[in-house]
Amino acid sequence: MKNYKTLKFKTTLNCGNCVAKVQQKLDELLGAGQWKVDTDNPDKILTVTTEAEKEDDVIDIVESAGFDIDTVDA
Repeated sequence: MKNYKTLKFKTTLNCGNCVAKVQQKLDELLGAGQWKVDTDNPDKILTVTTEAEKEDDVIDIVESAGFDIDTVDA
């Protein structure tokens, strides 16, 4: 059985166009509906539900699209 957890990240994904730049790769990695970005939050919080070992992959996807991302302690 896989151990899923919720991870939160502070990002610079400011708008829908920014989110669209990472959507396909995050959907492929995590599955559609397993992540969301709160663009109304000043910290643009990316929340993902996934296996803990995919945390670095999420960070790589966001950074490779040209955005900043930092882990937020839950």
